[in-house]
Amino acid sequence: MEFQAKDIAALLGGTVEGDPEATVSNVSKIEEGKPGTLAFLANPKYEHYIYTTGATIVLVNEDFKPLRPCPCTLVRVKSAYDAIATLLQMYESMKPKPVGIEQPSYVSESATLGENPYVGAFAYVGRDARIGNNVKIYPQAYVGDGVTVGDGTVIYAGVKVYAGCVIGKNCILHSGAVIGADGFGFVPEGDYYKKIPQIGNVVLEDNVEIGANTCVDRATMGATRICEGVKLDNLIQIAHNVVIGRNTVIAAQSGVAGTAKVGENCVFGGQVGIIGHLEIGDGTQIAAQSGITNNVAKGSVLRGSPAFDLPYYQKCYVVFRKLPELYSQLRDLQKEVKDLKAK
Repeated sequence: MEFQAKDIAALLGGTVEGDPEATVSNVSKIEEGKPGTLAFLANPKYEHYIYTTGATIVLVNEDFKPLRPCPCTLVRVKSAYDAIATLLQMYESMKPKPVGIEQPSYVSESATLGENPYVGAFAYVGRDARIGNNVKIYPQAYVGDGVTVGDGTVIYAGVKVYAGCVIGKNCILHSGAVIGADGFGFVPEGDYYKKIPQIGNVVLEDNVEIGANTCVDRATMGATRICEGVKLDNLIQIAHNVVIGRNTVIAAQSGVAGTAKVGENCVFGGQVGIIGHLEIGDGTQIAAQSGITNNVAKGSVLRGSPAFDLPYYQKCYVVFRKLPELYSQLRDLQKEVKDLKAK
């Protein structure tokens, strides 16, 4: 499908600078731009590419001031990054979606499927499962007994949703995700460990996205809850009875231990670790590879392991990097003091 610059500008509420009838049918990165494609410039570090890009149309911010003529047509918008996200969402929504029940697959007679379902080959839908409208269950996915899946949710190939779990509307579960595996509950019994049955479930509220190979464990009792709008990256571990507040974003390889409560609108970098039974306040930001060992107040910005306030961490890190030099100076001073005492 082709789009002209003037149509893109009208859609995004932007203005055209150049040929309003310039036409594109695909997208590209600005550094790899080709004729007939749309690119965008949001990061100033990439500005030099706009003077040599082969892209036909480039989205730029309203306040962008080129240093020399650009070979492409510009569409000025309030935020180029937001604009390209809007266009890509539209492009994705226009792609054809699979419908129907492929064979071989298994759908229990007691399961209910809404309108326009897709169940891919070798998928399994268990007893009393309730599947909403326009749900897509891709091949080799497992939806256990009594699972509820809300309208518009996409469950990609190889996802496993254990019995009794609840998936909200418009969620996306990427390949290899496991929802509802047993929480890590054991009690010492002599030289062995006795398993504590995990009889709760997992609840994913609406508009949650779960990355590939991420695991969300079922609660010992009650529910492990991932609240509305949460986005979890790949390779994340969420333990039993954890609550992740609305619109929180967690990057890859992070782990949240049992019964921790994470607030709303938090942002965690990759490889963040949070020990169990803690409370993380709303709006907290935690830098990558940080370890959280105490409760965190609302709006905190933390780094380090164990983590502490970012400004103080940065001051400490300056000293840490100088430790070998400072240690050498200290040894010299000790030697001087020893020589002075000897005299």
